[in-house]
Amino acid sequence: MAIVYNESKKTFSLHTARTTYQFKIGNLNYVKHLYYGATIHDEDLVYLIRQYDRGFSGNPYDSLQERSFSLDAQPQEFTTQQQGDFRINSIEVQNADGSFSFNGRYLSHRFYPGPFTLNGLPTAFAQDDDTVDTVELTIEDAVTKVQVTLLYSVFEEKDIIMRAARVHNGGEGPISLKRIMSFNMDYLNGRDLDLISLPGRYGQERQVERQPLTHHVHKIRSGRGISSHQQNPFIALVEKTTTEDYGACYGFALMYSGSFLAEAELDQYDQARLVMGINDRLFSYEVGPGEDFDTPAVLMTYTHKGLARMSHTYHNFFRSNLNRSRFVKDIRRPILLNTWEAAFFDFDDEKLIEIARAAKDMGVEMIVMDDGWFGKRNDDNSSLGDWYVNEEKIKCGLTQLVRQINDLGMKFGIWFEPEMVSEDSDLFRAHPDWIMEIPGRHAVRSRNQLVLDVGRKEVQDYLIKSINRILDSANIYYVKWDINRAITDLWSNALPAEKQGEVSHRYVLGLYRVMDGIIKTHPDIMFEGCAGGGGRFDPAMLTWFVQYWSSDNTKPLDNLKLHYGSSFLYPVSTMGAHVSVASPMVPLETKAAIAMCGTFGYELDATRLKKKERTICKKMSALYHKYYDLNFFGDYYRLANPFEQVNLVAWETVSKDKSEALVTVVTVQLTVNGPQEYIKCKGLEPNRYYRLEGDGNVLTATGMALMHAGIPIPREIPEFTAFIYHLKAL
Repeated sequence: MAIVYNESKKTFSLHTARTTYQFKIGNLNYVKHLYYGATIHDEDLVYLIRQYDRGFSGNPYDSLQERSFSLDAQPQEFTTQQQGDFRINSIEVQNADGSFSFNGRYLSHRFYPGPFTLNGLPTAFAQDDDTVDTVELTIEDAVTKVQVTLLYSVFEEKDIIMRAARVHNGGEGPISLKRIMSFNMDYLNGRDLDLISLPGRYGQERQVERQPLTHHVHKIRSGRGISSHQQNPFIALVEKTTTEDYGACYGFALMYSGSFLAEAELDQYDQARLVMGINDRLFSYEVGPGEDFDTPAVLMTYTHKGLARMSHTYHNFFRSNLNRSRFVKDIRRPILLNTWEAAFFDFDDEKLIEIARAAKDMGVEMIVMDDGWFGKRNDDNSSLGDWYVNEEKIKCGLTQLVRQINDLGMKFGIWFEPEMVSEDSDLFRAHPDWIMEIPGRHAVRSRNQLVLDVGRKEVQDYLIKSINRILDSANIYYVKWDINRAITDLWSNALPAEKQGEVSHRYVLGLYRVMDGIIKTHPDIMFEGCAGGGGRFDPAMLTWFVQYWSSDNTKPLDNLKLHYGSSFLYPVSTMGAHVSVASPMVPLETKAAIAMCGTFGYELDATRLKKKERTICKKMSALYHKYYDLNFFGDYYRLANPFEQVNLVAWETVSKDKSEALVTVVTVQLTVNGPQEYIKCKGLEPNRYYRLEGDGNVLTATGMALMHAGIPIPREIPEFTAFIYHLKAL
């Protein structure tokens, strides 16, 4: 069974295929965290917790002068407020009487099959062959009757535990949540833990940073209204000795697309605590009597077999349990050419047809018309919100344009930016109260656009209706959904003053409703997300978008680091990556090899390529199709770290049955007359023979030789050469 409850010992043991998570109803009905790690039997691990008299650490009033019991030192499943625990906390609530206090103790629990769902928030779903069980455990403050229900869904075969929290106001007056985290995680010994996060900036998203936990509060957060370019809602706590192949890893991925917060702390006793959830900055949410508030879900996993195993667990889960679209696994995604870097705003229907004809010779199967097709849009200063076709550009009309593209044997895609509005637009002139702008102040501009108050139902309804009208007017196969600025000036004209702290979260909930009303009503359209590139690339978005544009930076060498960092959490099949004209010193073959570490496509004007260049692209497009299943569904290994390796970068995908593998090597800096470089494979069958083809050579070797001795990389080659080695078991 995935969840075992020992009634006599009051322990809950949550078992996945390779892990166990255990907690217990303990002293004074506080819920204690006991263990998370490799699989153990259903024994009570409370013996791990030793209690001592801790000076200046308070004791609950009803502990009967037992000074050895203090919440300031106890591992907990969810923290209290103002009950003697001075570490980072899970909840801050202002009660109806104005007090700030929450003393949550065990009230009840229940079990049921299948995963939990949340009100207005995405969660993972169960496949037909998944074993998923859920336990809900409720703690209550006996004075205020505020309850917090801790939700745990155990995806047994997938080695994933999904967690969230639900606040219920059982009192007679309204309460105000000032902070509410999705979960709390305590470690009895945290001094040997490092924290891995994925910081970055626009154009350099999801870089990798690893730092030791110290006796400070480590904050990983976004306050930008979106999950952001600057941080990603994922962290891992790992042992200091952990590598790609060995060592303990605890992964935590938040399913939320707005401002988020993760805090980790090494306390005075070298215990570690981690919390994660909605950012409490500029946040305050009123919960009336009898009402509930749900937190976003967190996907957590553990392995003692290193970072690669943690990544494989997330990759497998994201491919199977987040998005029900047929484009995830049942339909091969076409090679697309996006017109943004080809034409920017300067195009018309004839130009698009011309690009499409040239692109077809490159193996391109779909043309995507990017920004500039609507309203009076000739630059980025107008028309956002006016979702009707600009027939001065698309003179034949959208329906006829799509028909002409289809007649070439190609599919058609289109770009939207639904959440923004231009001041120079019909929408703004009709509804100036629909924007976020604090009264008496001018709103912050970014790309000369303002933010729609997507938390309002009438705004949501307008977006759903106007965009669906476009999608239903032509044979549209693909949509790129963009957002090109952070969210500022949090204010809603539809809310009273005391509820303005709810605006940011209501925006996210409203956005999810809009995506439900557009994406889920068009199952035959493939949707890709974008936020000025990868500024809102998060697990929640992947429940709607089958892939996400990884970055506006299409420089191939920069993408080596970006793909490396993204791969800690996200599978290749979700990472939008294109070949562009950026970095002309890098060969086209190398650009394409790097883009194949993603969904593959082109971001250029095909009409400007030479015949030889189009031939190269056609060859690389064919390779994308040849290795599609291997790249999209195989196990991904990081073979060389671009943040450390100065000479070359390499990665590998291995089929699930280990019968086939693809190794890609990009030479970055090979010095004259330097040492021979080798790349060692991973994930192969040690005693199986493989036929290896690449760099113009063919050889046969065992998996053991390829993994422990490696592949020699040619040296006397042009700069930035890429090699693709295909391995086939004999």
